[in-house]
Amino acid sequence: MRKYETMFILRPDLEEEKRNELLEKFKSIIASDGEVEEVNELGLKKLAYEIKKLKEGYYVLIIFKANTDLPKELERNFRISDDVIRYLVVNLEEK
Repeated sequence: MRKYETMFILRPDLEEEKRNELLEKFKSIIASDGEVEEVNELGLKKLAYEIKKLKEGYYVLIIFKANTDLPKELERNFRISDDVIRYLVVNLEEK
């Protein structure tokens, strides 16, 4: 298993319940074929530039270990979720 880091930005107008639901969904995807090491909710922050007419976003950072197929599945789920503004998955072992 390799070590990865993902950061994603959620819509700022999401209710806390919906935000927690999405976070649990992404954590369960990771847990299905890997293990979550750390979840860091950075909270509401101002975006460097407007994205979809939004000036703020809710930032979440997750560090995890997984097989090489899992990041593609995770990105697919980020892409189809309307509540995710931006996302990035990085392999921490490629330096």
